[in-house]
Amino acid sequence: MPDVIYLDHLASTPLDPAVLEAMLPWLAHAANPHARHRPGWAAAAAIDAARAEVAVLVGARPGEVVFTSGATEANNLALLGARPEDGRVLASAVEHPSVLDCVDGRLPVDRRGVVDLNRLEAALRAGPALVSVMAANNEIGTLQPLAGIAALCRAHGALFHCDAAQWPVPMDGIDLLSLSGHKLYGPQGIGALVVRDGVALRPLMRGGHQQNGRRAGTLPTALCVGLGEACRLARLRRDEDTRRIAALRDRLFQKLSGRLDVRRTSPAEGCLPGCLNIVVPGVDAADLLLDLADVALSTGSACSTDRTGPSHVLLALGLTPEDAHASFRFGLGRTTTDAEIDEAAERFAAAVTAARRGSSP
Repeated sequence: MPDVIYLDHLASTPLDPAVLEAMLPWLAHAANPHARHRPGWAAAAAIDAARAEVAVLVGARPGEVVFTSGATEANNLALLGARPEDGRVLASAVEHPSVLDCVDGRLPVDRRGVVDLNRLEAALRAGPALVSVMAANNEIGTLQPLAGIAALCRAHGALFHCDAAQWPVPMDGIDLLSLSGHKLYGPQGIGALVVRDGVALRPLMRGGHQQNGRRAGTLPTALCVGLGEACRLARLRRDEDTRRIAALRDRLFQKLSGRLDVRRTSPAEGCLPGCLNIVVPGVDAADLLLDLADVALSTGSACSTDRTGPSHVLLALGLTPEDAHASFRFGLGRTTTDAEIDEAAERFAAAVTAARRGSSP
C-alpha cells in the first residue's frame, strides 16, 4: 500500500507508462517541426501522427485539431476567438472558471447539475450566441445532455463549444471541443481545441503562422506525441476503464456511507465514472485535508483552490455555503485499486471521526 493513496485524478492523472515511452525519443532532442530539413520533417511527421490520434478519439478530421497548452487555453481560444459579432457567450452555471470568466450570461442547472434546456432555448431566441456546456463536470461529475444542447444550438444558429477535458466525447453537433492531456493520462502542458471545418476562429496568440494561423508558436513535439498516445490509449481502454472505475466509485461510497453520515452530491446516474463528491455535515473540508496527509483528494476544483468562498458549482446546485465547505471530491482513475479504495475509506473515516471529537488522527 502506498504511503499516500492518490484519489485526485480529476485534478491530474498520472502519466501512463506507454505515453512516457512514446515521448522519450523526442525529449532528448527534437528539431523545430516547422523547419525545412530532415530532422524538422521527422518532428512534423510525429506531430501529424499525434494530431490524427486526437482526431480519431473525438470523430474529427486531423486538420480540425489545434494544439494548445491545455484546456484553459483551449477554452479561451474557443470563447474569445469564435465569439460572434454582436453576439453573446452563454454557459452553464457550473462551468470551469476558464469558461465562466469569458461569458456574458450563465444558464441555471437543476440539483443534479444538469443545464436547464428550456432556459437555454429561451436565451437562444434573444439573438446570436455561442453556447458553452461541458461534457462532464469537474467537481460533481454530472454528464450533460449534449445531444439536446446541440440540437437547440443548431435550430437557433448558435455555435456550441464543449469543454471535454474530463470526458472526451464525439464531435456530434459540437462546433468547438476542448481537451486536456493531463486529464487523460497524458503530459501536463498540452491540450487541444478541435474546431469544426467552417467555424471562423480569431487567434489569441500572434507572431507566427503555425497551425494554419490559428495559434502561433513552435509546437512541443514530445508533448504533442504524448497527447496523441494518451488519446490512442483512451480510445482503446475507455469501455474497460469506465466499467472498472465506476465499480470502484460505488464501492467507495458504500464504504464511506457505512461508516459515516454523508450525503452524495454527485448524481447516482449520469455521472463521470471516477467522480464521487460528498458532503460530510459538520466538518470543515479544508481543515480536514490538512490532517489527512495520507490520502490525496480535493475539496473541489484544483483550479479554484486559490479563490475564496464556497464552490460556485455546489452553490449552483442549491447547497448552502456550510454544506459546500463540508464537501469532498474523490477522483478515481485507471491506477486505482480495490485495496486502495478500502484503505482510503478507513483513513478518511478515521480522520472525520477524530475531527468530530476535536482532535487530530
